[in-house]
Amino acid sequence: MISASNVTLGYGKRVLFKDVTIKFTPGNCYGLIGANGAGKSTFLKILAGEIDPDRGGISVGSGERIAVLRQDQFAFDEETVFNTVIMGHDRLFRVMAERDAIYSKGEFTEEDGIRSAELEAEFAEMNGYEAESEAAVLLNGLGIPEELRHKKMKELEPGEKVRVLLAQALFGNPDVLLLDEPTNHLDLKSITWLEDFLSRFQNTVIVVSHDRHFLNQVCTHIADIDFGVIKVYVGNYDFWYQASQLNLRQKQEENRKVTEKANELKEFIQRFSSNASKAKQATSRKKLLEKLTLEDMPISSRKYPYVVFKPERPCGDIILEIQGLSKTVDGVPVLNNLDLLVRKGDKIAFVGGNSLARTTLFQILAGELEPDAGTFRWGVTITTSFFPKENGAYFANDLNLIEWLGQYSPPTEGETFARGFLGRMLFSGEEAMKKTGVLSGGERVRCMLARMMLSGANAIVLDEPTNHLDLESITALNNGLIAFPEVILFASHDHEFVSTVANRIVEITPGGVIDRVMAFDDFLEDAGVAQERDELYHGHMEASL
Repeated sequence: MISASNVTLGYGKRVLFKDVTIKFTPGNCYGLIGANGAGKSTFLKILAGEIDPDRGGISVGSGERIAVLRQDQFAFDEETVFNTVIMGHDRLFRVMAERDAIYSKGEFTEEDGIRSAELEAEFAEMNGYEAESEAAVLLNGLGIPEELRHKKMKELEPGEKVRVLLAQALFGNPDVLLLDEPTNHLDLKSITWLEDFLSRFQNTVIVVSHDRHFLNQVCTHIADIDFGVIKVYVGNYDFWYQASQLNLRQKQEENRKVTEKANELKEFIQRFSSNASKAKQATSRKKLLEKLTLEDMPISSRKYPYVVFKPERPCGDIILEIQGLSKTVDGVPVLNNLDLLVRKGDKIAFVGGNSLARTTLFQILAGELEPDAGTFRWGVTITTSFFPKENGAYFANDLNLIEWLGQYSPPTEGETFARGFLGRMLFSGEEAMKKTGVLSGGERVRCMLARMMLSGANAIVLDEPTNHLDLESITALNNGLIAFPEVILFASHDHEFVSTVANRIVEITPGGVIDRVMAFDDFLEDAGVAQERDELYHGHMEASL
């Protein structure tokens, strides 16, 4: 168990938390949610003891161990993958290191014998003999192959490092598990494995995530940071959303009724206060009016951008034809003789473990890369707009946001138009004068979405558009794409996003393409899809021998 008592933290005039008292109990998984900047990661650091609050404190059950998903990918560069995982249980790792140092001595003294016996007892008490197999299970579930486990962390790719650090946090059955965005850099298979792991985990979990499906699968409670406080709801993310919206609507309705009643009383008082026969009634109504109070509606930190894509014209019959498309990147074939026909109304999610193949395909379709072989052709009625995974090139200037958006606005429109559009994307007032060089990842994404909205395109291509966005912006984008009437090609690791937008699923494998017109959840469970995937894999392996 871990709890916070009267925790207050502020930076200057800005108060993140005020007198927060909350208890997280074993057997439950708490999803910590809130808008960007609300203090989710900061609160996790307070719980982990990495930041001291201005006032109040944190208490943990006697002898209980806290494990934290580390964000510093370079902290363990000189350690092996295996050692990095074991270091998640600091006491066990220190015992192992001292034990191994004694056994590696050339001469074994009596003192060494006594100390080694003590260490062996302590090692067994912490299930040290199962450590290697437990680490292997965690790494395997998170997609780290055996050949990487004795390499140094600095030899791994960034995405692989994140997986190892997640295995480190999960290792050794911690009493309290703190996870900040654990699904980042995980493919769908690894996310499913993590969902199963956390569903079976018997201790306390507190997780920050922008993945709504993940929160729905693992959370028993939602801890919502808003209005400077943290309120706990029993249930998963969907239940929280429904309950919080219902609560907001009820408060708004109560205030509406109070306002209407007050207006009626004011009107009566104004009409009859000078009428002697009605004076008594007017006085009575004045007293009633004084008793009426509107419930305070605090200003929420939660803001939803306005995301609506309006095509200037509908698509014609020919959308996109791809024939024999091939591309090799850094000596590795990522697209091999790809054929694809996109039809009217298609909202295609490109899925699978090879994100480089998807990104390469999108860059070719956007004209940013040339294929090595094959052709593609957009229909004459088609106008496209592209959201790239990496957007740095679009912000390599010193423009403010009004000037930046002006590059993509109609030539007849000026600053007023740009300010209005930016306001709907949550850049109001002085925010519109921000320089592009100081924008956060989420702010850049909102700018890129504004650029796409101004294009009037009837075919939009998006590569991981939910990266860096908070839940509110993801929800707004999700709804905008559901409502878009024309063609969408996109890739995303957000299960909810894919399952609610896509009506066709395309999986690019090394052996070929799996293409189905069906819902995403049906695709994941379809036996025919699994069989075709196996056949393509084995065919590819035989061809490469």
